[in-house]
Amino acid sequence: MDKQVREQKLAAVIANVGSVVIGKEKVLEHLLIALLSSGHIILEDVPGTGKTLLAKTLSRTIDCHVRRIQFTADLLPSDVTGINFYNQQEGRFELRQGPVFTNILLADELNRATPRTQSSLLECMEERQVTIDGVTHVLDTPFMVIATQNPIDNHGTFPLPEAQLDRFMMCVSMGYPTEDEEQAILQRFTAGNPLEALESIISKQEIAELQSLVPKVYASDEIVSYLIAIVKSTRNHPDISFGVSPRGSLQLLKASQARALLLGRDFVIPDDVKALIKPVLAHRIILKDSFRGETNRADQLLDRLVADIPVPTEAVLESR
Repeated sequence: MDKQVREQKLAAVIANVGSVVIGKEKVLEHLLIALLSSGHIILEDVPGTGKTLLAKTLSRTIDCHVRRIQFTADLLPSDVTGINFYNQQEGRFELRQGPVFTNILLADELNRATPRTQSSLLECMEERQVTIDGVTHVLDTPFMVIATQNPIDNHGTFPLPEAQLDRFMMCVSMGYPTEDEEQAILQRFTAGNPLEALESIISKQEIAELQSLVPKVYASDEIVSYLIAIVKSTRNHPDISFGVSPRGSLQLLKASQARALLLGRDFVIPDDVKALIKPVLAHRIILKDSFRGETNRADQLLDRLVADIPVPTEAVLESR
């Protein structure tokens, strides 16, 4: 896929999603970055802000197999991964595949499932495979988990453990629309649901090809050193109990490469790293003397940390 075709395809995806979802360009950018870099994402905000709609719209835009799980307290791990059942007519056990056997998995209200059920996603998210009764089944490519959760309502919820949060490349807040955006939403959805008429415009083979290009995006030694300095600062700060893990460093680099590709470049610049620091790192740090879910405090702390770290100059980057 040459550069012109690639840019046309990505622009068409953005336009297609924008024909349904209004005013979420930045969140859509983060979704596409996670998809291109083979990552997973959490869409987090109060009910009714369009989390599920955005996930469904992106899923329909891609000609991939999409499945949805409504997570509840009584959901079992086998309801997610699948189960071997005995077929009396055939006289043998057969695999009944769970919803994870798909390309895009929409995990709606993930934090309403018990920790046991939440953990059933760990293997498929990290290793792209599922083990059932000792037999390992490889998942299709691409595979992406788009999870939603409500951080406000704690009744009947089970907060995701840090080990599982670390598996998600990004955690993004939707936010409320502006007055003009909300007026456009009401006008667009009064006549019907535009999601029903949405058509797929990019195939999973093309997505896989785009994903293969992300590791080839050039990141200079200066960019990598800048990224490492940011991550290291989270491990030594007095207000942080536990800083970003090496997995977080790798995820930030991959996301930066994907952002560069999405914006039509074959090299990473400091702005790519800076634009993704909060969505990639904020949910990975544990603050001292704080309640879980204090995203705003983590964002503010990261802003202060980044402000103290020298940014590679243009002259240094051009000397590659």
